[in-house]
Amino acid sequence: MLKPLTADTLAALPGIAHGFFTRHGGVSQGDYASLNCGLGSKDDPAAVGENRARVATFLTACSLITAHQVHSATAVIVERPWSVEERPRADAMVTAERGLALGVLTADCAPVLFADSQAGVIGAAHAGWRGAESGVLEATLAAMEKLGANRQHIQAAVGPCIGQPAYEVGWDFEQEFLRQDAENARFFVRQAPDARPHFDLAGYAAHRLAQAGVGSVPRPVPCTYARADDFFSYRRSQTRKEPDYGRQISAIVLT
Repeated sequence: MLKPLTADTLAALPGIAHGFFTRHGGVSQGDYASLNCGLGSKDDPAAVGENRARVATFLTACSLITAHQVHSATAVIVERPWSVEERPRADAMVTAERGLALGVLTADCAPVLFADSQAGVIGAAHAGWRGAESGVLEATLAAMEKLGANRQHIQAAVGPCIGQPAYEVGWDFEQEFLRQDAENARFFVRQAPDARPHFDLAGYAAHRLAQAGVGSVPRPVPCTYARADDFFSYRRSQTRKEPDYGRQISAIVLT
């Protein structure tokens, strides 16, 4: 059975359905068990299709779409469903179309869902460190405003992603963020003075939203790396030397 996580603030909005879906409730087998929704994985396409259909049904959506994610800051306005072959290369989508669910695929990156229920505009963004740093969250907000959303009315929620204890990065990675803003030092910790830094992706995403004038839902963000029973994780698959990995989906729809 599908039992997605939800954000209280988004759940309270009228005319909005959403979910940060776990890996439970699907039909995929083996390393992909069971709700793998990743079109780019090597899983059985029929199983992936069934999993995505289950998510659409759960959300009472007419269609569920995802983009060809490339770790960019590109946000697109969606006016109709598209086929797998038509997927744009983008990392955020916004729409004012009812029944059209916007999905984000992740396996350590942060999914972020947005909604302005008063304007009837929603958004979904794939925020890895590169996309978040280059402005994918701000691009999502700007695209929503083009459809009539009011930033003061937008609610946002950051979903499950890799947690800081598991997200070891290089010194050059840290320096890139510090060159951008010295205050970004708050998103890095070390277990010892000479140890490699660990990055707080969820905290950084929430910070970027706050800077843009949108507060993210204050909720603990589960770690995809640490919770192998519940979430797929690219980094965990690399640590275990697995040949491939699944992707969980986070989605939102105007009902």
